[in-house]
Amino acid sequence: MQVTIIQLRLSETEPPRSRFERVRKLLKLVHDADLVLLPELWQTGFCSFDRYAEAAEPIDGKTASAMAQAARDLEAYVLAGSIVEREHDKLYNTSLLFAPTGELVGRYRKIHLFRFQSREAEILTPGTEIVVVPTELARLGMSTCYDLRFPELYRRQLDQGAEVFLVSAAWPYPRLDDWALLVRARALENLCFLIAANCSGENAGCTFIGRSCVVDPWGQVIAGAGDSEAVIRAEIDLATVSRRRSTFPAVDDRVLR
Repeated sequence: MQVTIIQLRLSETEPPRSRFERVRKLLKLVHDADLVLLPELWQTGFCSFDRYAEAAEPIDGKTASAMAQAARDLEAYVLAGSIVEREHDKLYNTSLLFAPTGELVGRYRKIHLFRFQSREAEILTPGTEIVVVPTELARLGMSTCYDLRFPELYRRQLDQGAEVFLVSAAWPYPRLDDWALLVRARALENLCFLIAANCSGENAGCTFIGRSCVVDPWGQVIAGAGDSEAVIRAEIDLATVSRRRSTFPAVDDRVLR
């Protein structure tokens, strides 16, 4: 499976419309990918809490339409990052996964909302559904940023058959070491691949660490980036998951479930 991560640079001086067009241009440069990932709330900027309500859109809004078209053009699965989704009087941090046909096949509303020096939990409603999407590529588990600190979510995805964890994030400095540890731990303890797309640059006083990566079931980073805008490409062999689990049966040896 060929994977491409777009680690997008955010800038205080770039209008959201310009950023949107830049993402569409970056997507047109992707070639031969089976799966493409974008970061969390890249249109709005995670730390632009005052813009959440204004920027919110329905599940079939502008961003979804553009990302569905990108998936069709690329003939690839596209994890479109997340949007501020509006449904009735509630707002959610919602990640969207599109199939090569443009069909929306995965919608994940972020369960763990970030409270530390953040207004996310004040403004948004947490999701309740654990999402694992069966595809011809693999069974893909969806999560968002702060979720990485809660291993029970990934255990639940594992029990639903997940082979690859997809993470959209807007992870800031200074917690770089936390990120590096958590992405590896979630992959290693579940004997899964983990693919994480993070932001770089700045937004409303937050500076993001970048470090988007692909982690294998041994917990080793096999592709990654620094803290600048980057396009990361990697090839992963899904048979590695079953081989790893059969030779080192930690998943089957669990006693507490």
